[in-house]
Amino acid sequence: MIRFEEVCKVYPDGTTAVDGLSFEVAEGELVTLVGPSGCGKTTTMMMVNRLIEPTSGRILVGGEDVSRVDPVRLRRRIGYVIQQVGLFPHRTVLDNTATVPSLLGWKRRRARARAAELLDLVGLDPKTYGDRYPEQLSGGQRQRVGVARALAADPPVLLMDEPFGAVDPVVRERLQNEFLNLQATVRKTVLLVTHDLEEAVRMGDRIAVYGHGRIEQFGTPGAVLGAPATDYVARFVGADRGLKRLSVTEIDEDSLEQPPVARPDEPAGVAAARLRAADARWAVVLNAAGDLHGWVSAESLALAGDRGTVGDLTCRMEAWVPLGAPLKRAFGEMLQHDAGWVAVVDGERFAGVLTPAKLHEALRRSVGAEALGVGRDQVEFESVADV
Repeated sequence: MIRFEEVCKVYPDGTTAVDGLSFEVAEGELVTLVGPSGCGKTTTMMMVNRLIEPTSGRILVGGEDVSRVDPVRLRRRIGYVIQQVGLFPHRTVLDNTATVPSLLGWKRRRARARAAELLDLVGLDPKTYGDRYPEQLSGGQRQRVGVARALAADPPVLLMDEPFGAVDPVVRERLQNEFLNLQATVRKTVLLVTHDLEEAVRMGDRIAVYGHGRIEQFGTPGAVLGAPATDYVARFVGADRGLKRLSVTEIDEDSLEQPPVARPDEPAGVAAARLRAADARWAVVLNAAGDLHGWVSAESLALAGDRGTVGDLTCRMEAWVPLGAPLKRAFGEMLQHDAGWVAVVDGERFAGVLTPAKLHEALRRSVGAEALGVGRDQVEFESVADV
């Protein structure tokens, strides 16, 4: 969808902002451009919609050389979101959102209907917020309006320059989550500029790590964190890149352990005997369909003896995560609940438990798989238990 071919930008004073840039963004892909201030990432993005003209090379959008397209027409078919949002203060939220469709000649009723649809999509009820003015909104709400306005004419390409940088960390994370959910629905081709590596890792299908005017590494978040291509990239992602990788490594069933199982309606004494035979201190409690009800300790079962059932002694499962969630979320649940393991569920179905040892093993397998270009289940390594 977007292709850079040996693109350079040299300013009249001799400053080289971008030097020999070549990369491609696939249709529906979100690519983050990350690097320190002044490295050329914003210049790269602004050359796509010709707010900055390249000195040499070609940029193609949908196979068309942007230098051969009228810049005004080009910009109206490319969504653009900036950190400061740039809403018109004298126009309502609904009219702000309908700006580009109106410029494209849409009838007022159609443009406003599209604006209302997009406001609802980004979580702002048009009946509540449509007639308000930007000054009546919070920073996070204004940012949502900026995203809705960029999407209003249904552009195939979306350019985002530090879109979540002007809000506090809590709102920032919520906006990131909302945009990722939105992207899963609309599947735009997105270039997102950020100086925040955590944001780049969290948002991007692939990451372009910039040095000065050049891309030092272009790959998946896992590849960049697990196998930095250069010393510069290794320094940029930091010595804690293994921890950062927790954010992009998903929990799979191969990483889980299967603990003893008890049923809510079985006698406590029967379950206690089974746990003693297995030398286990606890069991998960599942119904006949395999849905998770909680957990029960061997100690409480032993104390109950022949009195009562497992269901009477079942404790609520506080630490749990869905299958496919990032390892970082599981690690956070362990710390928050001071737990030695977390339950993993697939919908309502219990899938297994993730322990700290299995979490570490999953992370190591992910790094090895990325380096070798194989599946995680094909990676073999020596564990502590093997030594």
